[in-house]
Amino acid sequence: MNGFTDPCGPAVLAISGVKNSGKTTLIERLIPLLSERGFRSGVIKHDGHDFSPDVEGTDTHRLLTAGAESVGIFSEAKSMLVRMGGGVDETELARHMGGLDILFLEGFKHSGHPKIEVVRKAVSIAPVCAPETLLALAIDLPFHLDGVPICHPDDIKGLAELVERHIRKKREND
Repeated sequence: MNGFTDPCGPAVLAISGVKNSGKTTLIERLIPLLSERGFRSGVIKHDGHDFSPDVEGTDTHRLLTAGAESVGIFSEAKSMLVRMGGGVDETELARHMGGLDILFLEGFKHSGHPKIEVVRKAVSIAPVCAPETLLALAIDLPFHLDGVPICHPDDIKGLAELVERHIRKKREND
């Protein structure tokens, strides 16, 4: 599936939608429920802008500014690797995120990855993702799409159950 070739790797699920539809909020609300159920989650987010990987004045920022191609930092509790230059996609990043049950991709609405699309009437009126890629719609207005489960974006338990089924289906197919 789109370069994710590790058969023992995590289930992959994009949380997609237009800008400000609530993608990050949905992921943020799903992760604790999935954790309670014993699942380990990871997230890869695409940023269409040139994000700042570190805070100005820190050692890692100073080293990147000096021209280092890559800078890694770690402590007992966390680690971070910043690599300058392009050529990295979600598949490459996923290779560095082992031990997960589910890998959420935030965005990726035009990808072939399975997805839950968030549609909120405050910002959009219809889905924008290809219907054949939709695992479900998290939508707060009346809508019907044959073969696609519909949940309200605030039905976090219902959406978590869909994600859990997605994880279990991936495991069965491995």
